[in-house]
Amino acid sequence: MKIIDLLTQNKMMLSFEVFPPKTETSFESVKVATEEIAKLRPSFMSVTYGAGGGTSRYTLDIAKNIKELYGVPTLAHLTCVSSTKETVKERIADIKEAGITNIMALRGDIPSGLENADRSKWDYKHAIDLVRELKEADPDFCLGGACYPEVHPESENQADDIKYLKEKVDAGCDFLTTQMFFDNNLLYNFLYKIREAGITVPIIPGIMPITNANQVERAIKLSGSFMPQRFKSIVDKFGHDPLAMKQAGIAYATDQIIDLYANGITNVHVYSMNKPDVAEKIQSNLSDILGK
Repeated sequence: MKIIDLLTQNKMMLSFEVFPPKTETSFESVKVATEEIAKLRPSFMSVTYGAGGGTSRYTLDIAKNIKELYGVPTLAHLTCVSSTKETVKERIADIKEAGITNIMALRGDIPSGLENADRSKWDYKHAIDLVRELKEADPDFCLGGACYPEVHPESENQADDIKYLKEKVDAGCDFLTTQMFFDNNLLYNFLYKIREAGITVPIIPGIMPITNANQVERAIKLSGSFMPQRFKSIVDKFGHDPLAMKQAGIAYATDQIIDLYANGITNVHVYSMNKPDVAEKIQSNLSDILGK
C-alpha cells in the first residue's frame, strides 16, 4: 500500500522508523527487533539506508521481511550523496525487485573525509536530483522527502530552506517527514509558513523518544534541535537514573504526540532506534486514542 493513500484516510495513526544492521553478524538481532515492532501493526514502518556495501542490501531485506511476514507497509530509505547515476540505477532496480513502492528520497550525510570535496562534478548534489531520477524511473513510486522545522543545517535561513523544499515537492515528493523536534510550537509555526508558500502535501512529524541522557548530545549534534527548558529539566532530574530517564523520555514523547493529534495531525512517525519495548510502550500509552 502506498503511504500517500494511508495519509489521506484522515484517521490518527502511528508509524515507526527502524534501521538495518551495520554488519552481517548483527543482522539476526536487528531482524528480530524490527519484527517485534512490526507485530505492533503500525500504520507503516520506514527502514533507514545503510550506506555502502552490504548494508544497503540489508535495508531492502528488512523492509521486504516486514512487509511479507506482517503485512505492514514499508518505506525504504535511499540516499544519493557521492553516488554515481549507475549506482543509483542499480539500487532502484533492487527496490523494484524487492516489491517496494514507497521510497524516502534523501541526499544523505556527506561521507567522512569528503566534507570539503568539490561537489560540482557529483551526479547528485541534492535530494531533488534523486527525486527526479526516481520519478523518471517509475512514476508510480510513492516518494517521501525530509523537511526541517528548525531549518536545514546547511541553509542560510528558513526562507531559502522553504523555497528549496517547495522545489523538491514540485519535483515529485508525495509527502514529507520532519526531522526530530522537541517543541511542538516549532512545528506549528513551520507548518503555517510552508502552507503559505504553497506546499500542500501531507507532513508527518518525526518524534524521537530520548530514553537516556547520552542521546541528548547526539540529537543536538545530528539535527541542531532546540531543547525546551521543560525537557532539559527532565534530563537534569532523571538523567542519572536509566530506568527513570527511560520512563520520563517515553512520557515526554507521548505528550508531544497527544498534542499533535489534538491539533489536527493524523500520522506521527516515531524514531524507535530499534527498541521494541519503547515502541510498544508509546503505542500502549495511545491505545484508546488510536483504537488499538
